[in-house]
Amino acid sequence: MTDNDDIKTTDEESERESFADLFEQSLKQSKGRLEPGQKLSARVLKISTEWVFIDTGHKGEGVIDRKELLDLDGNVTVKEGDTIAAYFISSSHGEMRFTTKVGGGTSGSSQLEDAWQAGIPVEGVVEKEIKGGYEIRLAGTVRAFCPFSQIALRRVDNPESLIGTRLTFQISTYGENGRNIVVSRRALLEEEQQRLREEVRAGISEGMTVSGTVTSLQDFGAFVDIGGLEGLIPISEIGWARTKDVREVLSIGQQLQVVIKTIDQEKERISLSLKDTLADPWEQVAEKYPEGSFHSGSVARLAPFGAFVTLSAGIDGLIHISKLGGGKRINHPREVLNEGEAVEVKIESIDRANRRLSLALAGAARTADEEQATLAEFRRQSSEAPQGMGTLADLLTNRKTNKGRR
Repeated sequence: MTDNDDIKTTDEESERESFADLFEQSLKQSKGRLEPGQKLSARVLKISTEWVFIDTGHKGEGVIDRKELLDLDGNVTVKEGDTIAAYFISSSHGEMRFTTKVGGGTSGSSQLEDAWQAGIPVEGVVEKEIKGGYEIRLAGTVRAFCPFSQIALRRVDNPESLIGTRLTFQISTYGENGRNIVVSRRALLEEEQQRLREEVRAGISEGMTVSGTVTSLQDFGAFVDIGGLEGLIPISEIGWARTKDVREVLSIGQQLQVVIKTIDQEKERISLSLKDTLADPWEQVAEKYPEGSFHSGSVARLAPFGAFVTLSAGIDGLIHISKLGGGKRINHPREVLNEGEAVEVKIESIDRANRRLSLALAGAARTADEEQATLAEFRRQSSEAPQGMGTLADLLTNRKTNKGRR
């Protein structure tokens, strides 16, 4: 084979590859042909005095009338690089026309039926409240009806507040050549809400700390909106202290930082924790409640085997029933204590790994002279110290620190 033959073969192979590439591109273009009313996400490329040019992902640029994207003050609501939702209208001479909604001017009257068939949103003005809903003015003079249930995602407390506002709707019914038109705003809001939910869901993971707003309070916990998705803070995750009533701790509308505990994609459930954003009181338990120290507490609950005493938020200890009778056998802690009662206790042992404190009633049994003196000092310091000075252990620590400075 000569050099010329090699060159000829290479050219033929290159020609075949080029033809294959062109054929594949033509297939992609034919499959990606847009239909009127088709919705897509597009990136804003350029904004001129009349048009907004968008990248549709297809051959050729798309254009949107600039007037569609102006606010009430005449300012453009998008910028280059933004991604917007647009609906395909038509194509002519390589130019693809798009819209974000059918406008409210008289020019839109002939497009309402097309908008209904293609599912393109329409713009309208809430004229007045009528039986069962609102009268909406579309395309200048066309009248439509929007039921109360379709004007928003939730019930509007003050229906009159919407009168005179310009909103975007979807035509759900188009009959009698436009004399019977029913519109829904809720359908568009639900679609947008679902889009936001998917974006949020894609951006969150277990263990992440996020911001949220309390939306509902229940006996079992609090529901929190974390940007379009709703999660639940179980009552056990409200705080380190035992919570009896969620309403005493949280309020509707309150802003929170919460940790995502679990995400159940199948059931679309998200479990949150407020407790995990707070300092763990057990991190300092050995320093704050050393063995042998005395403290004041409140009886949280009584069980057949003993009494649980709360020393501070998230820190509970147990006085075993055998240490409640003062040397005498009792059948139940209620014979000695009542729930809510203030008591003085001694720290007998700390099990930090299992988060357990073993307690004894101060002065319930005979103690050594040194312990009696410590207990007496604790009572004296407690009575003299202003509220919020802390426990005897805190006072003793401060005293040692001050002696070291002398």
